[in-house]
Amino acid sequence: MDNPNRILAVDIFRGLTIAMMILVNYPGSWGFMYPPLVHSAWNGTSPTDFIFPFFIFIVGVSVALSYTRQKESGKSRKEMVKKILIRGLKIYLIGLFLHYLPELDFTRINLFGVLQRIAAVFVACALLFIYTNWKTQIYIFGTILLGYWITMSFISTDTLLAGTIEPGANLAFWIDRLIFPVEMIGKHGWSAEGFYSTFPAIATGITGMLAGRLILTKKISEHTIILLFIAGILSLLAGSVWDWQFPINKKVWTSSYVLYTSGWAAVVLAMSIWFVDFQGYKNNLLARFGIIFGSNAIAVYVMADLFETIYKYTHIHDVVYDGLINIRMTEVNASLIWSMISVGSCFLVALILYRKKLFFKL
Repeated sequence: MDNPNRILAVDIFRGLTIAMMILVNYPGSWGFMYPPLVHSAWNGTSPTDFIFPFFIFIVGVSVALSYTRQKESGKSRKEMVKKILIRGLKIYLIGLFLHYLPELDFTRINLFGVLQRIAAVFVACALLFIYTNWKTQIYIFGTILLGYWITMSFISTDTLLAGTIEPGANLAFWIDRLIFPVEMIGKHGWSAEGFYSTFPAIATGITGMLAGRLILTKKISEHTIILLFIAGILSLLAGSVWDWQFPINKKVWTSSYVLYTSGWAAVVLAMSIWFVDFQGYKNNLLARFGIIFGSNAIAVYVMADLFETIYKYTHIHDVVYDGLINIRMTEVNASLIWSMISVGSCFLVALILYRKKLFFKL
């Protein structure tokens, strides 16, 4: 992982994003969380609403970096496609299995979730990268965003008015329910990671691919960083303007949300490259923490779910959380400490894997 040809900022970005995912996904109590660690109720964003699109963005960046190297090494398209499909299927099936924890109730099937969306975006972006050029990818990106906006804003059904964007009552959820049985979508009868909203999530992945292509084409230089920063600013401004008509919304993954979050992701990546790969700030604690987490990102995310299941079945969670409450700690602080314990548990395993040079690519 210390290959001098690697762009360490990408590894750090990925690792810190996964750490934040774990922090917000495994609190001591869902009823007691600091506001920045909670998703926005509906429209708008909280800091937590940036985590998932940031990871999708970095998936796109990684696709561009990885498959450019594979193309240059002479790998055939057939060989790459086979591995892409197998990897995507493995990530999807693991995400599907995690839905059954901790009850292991196999009578219910939920087709959608975080890992399932990551799998779909990865496969789509990787295939697009192999079979299309950057201009075609921009056209596809624009078509997805405009098509999603048009369908969500101007198409009505027998039960929905055109432009309705409410929980469980919008065209994305209507299409999901039209295609899939309700019990396969989610416990609410709709899912924030549903089928139709996966298309704009793929657009988020494409922004990452374009950023990765820019980095590869221009190499690491001040010019690259400036271009990436400017592109990010323009994107987030465009998303902010579009928000006036098509609200920024994570659960529906609106087109404005794609532009807004991808813009911030590009800005953060540009700043990360400047500090880490250009200025050499790669040995501080935060950078090393990100590199260790990022070296086994998906595996660490899966570990977090397994740890949470173990902690709850063995009542370790209850003992620690209730113990903190009993010593008169506030519920919200006790909940945050448990989140940090979850992150720390995963970090210890990630550190062991890193030191043993074991890197799992699911």
